[in-house]
Amino acid sequence: MQSRNKVFDDISQLMTNAMGVAQGARTEAETAMKSMIDRWLADRDFVTREEFDAVRAMAQKAREENEALKARLDALETRQG
Repeated sequence: MQSRNKVFDDISQLMTNAMGVAQGARTEAETAMKSMIDRWLADRDFVTREEFDAVRAMAQKAREENEALKARLDALETRQG
């Protein structure tokens, strides 16, 4: 009876060790995949949301200034001609 419990204990220990190895492999694979994705994104020169919003605000301001200058130019041309 004692040897049977020893076999179950050994199998249990083996399964526990196998689960630990599997968990470690999973963590390592996730870390490697994240690093690969981060590298890929960095190589693509993507901008952050904050950078995009800042450039969009600058473009909007430039557009408004252009419209104001066009209105002034149209007014001057109307007076001239």
